[in-house]
Amino acid sequence: MPRLNLHLSTLSAGFVAVLVGFASSVAIVFQAAQAAGASEAMTISWIMALGIGMGLTCIGFSWYYKAPVITAWSTPGAALLATSLIGVPIQQAIGAFLFSSVLILAVGLTGTFDKLIRRIPLSLASAMLAGILVQFGLAVFTSLQVQPALVGSMLIAFILGKRWLPRYAILLVLATGFLMAWQGQLIRFEHLELHLSRPVWVWPEFNLGVVLGVGLPLFIVTMTSQNIPGIATLRASGYERVPVSPLISGTGLASLLLAPLGGFALNLAAITAAICTGPEAHPDADKRYQAGIWAGIFYLLTGIGAATVVTLFSAFPQALIFSLAGLALFGTIANSLSVATMQADEREAAIITFLVTASGLSFLGVGAAFWGLLSGMLCLLIFRRAP
Repeated sequence: MPRLNLHLSTLSAGFVAVLVGFASSVAIVFQAAQAAGASEAMTISWIMALGIGMGLTCIGFSWYYKAPVITAWSTPGAALLATSLIGVPIQQAIGAFLFSSVLILAVGLTGTFDKLIRRIPLSLASAMLAGILVQFGLAVFTSLQVQPALVGSMLIAFILGKRWLPRYAILLVLATGFLMAWQGQLIRFEHLELHLSRPVWVWPEFNLGVVLGVGLPLFIVTMTSQNIPGIATLRASGYERVPVSPLISGTGLASLLLAPLGGFALNLAAITAAICTGPEAHPDADKRYQAGIWAGIFYLLTGIGAATVVTLFSAFPQALIFSLAGLALFGTIANSLSVATMQADEREAAIITFLVTASGLSFLGVGAAFWGLLSGMLCLLIFRRAP
């Protein structure tokens, strides 16, 4: 393990990324586990496997490439599983997870995904990222209507922090939000109990119908709705030197090893990654990799104490989580929009990419990020071929 110099800004960015990642979508993972008929012990094992997988990959990738590489579980994949696994035996569900993981690993090893990504212009990748993140920025002000004192104080702390303590602005926002929520009795720790996680191994069974009906869609959703935006986040933040294929292969291998414990799909993160790749994490882009390592450490802790962590995250008010994420992403949203509109001959295609992505359009089970990028690429192709 490399020596990790303590920079509070990178530590807070890593913590916020984990807090937002878990609190915003852990309920969907619960629904997916319940749909597969998982017991309470199995459900905790799912969270443990995902937490440990994300922790090890975040630490390994970030340290090796000296870039803030953040991984996550496939949230669209979990949503897909929540509806597709009803009535499916847990053993066959695990078989589908293994099939999806093998496909992801194969795509990474062959370099197919890397070749595809390199054909996407930076302006469109940035526009897609901005479209993904804009809803989080808007959530700050919609949450302001629900909890004006809490969110208003966090917003003021952000503005003052950016003016006088820019490196610690998000840490100041986090501390302010916690104190205001505590004072307003919005944090509930009554049901908090300390428990260590225990793995539950499930031997897989392979059913052709389940493999094709669950495993294949899980692979497609994970690649299109998660890995493409994840790579776009790294590129838009200036980390184009990080190779794509090893990242895809690594997440595929981790998913393959953890699938029998419930690790259904690991992939590159976009939203939580943007928290660690932006200037709020550290003014020096070469030191932001430390935020990725801190995120990995916090993910490991959440995996080890999955049962406790789930109740801990559920104790925080949603307004605090949404506002914290939105404020942490302000800089990345601004930078992405700037890069997206920089090239005059690509501006219209970038705007279409941004609007389609921001619309939340979903078609054939594939999310808006993929359709936004596809729309922008088609428009760019038409514009360049026009006489």
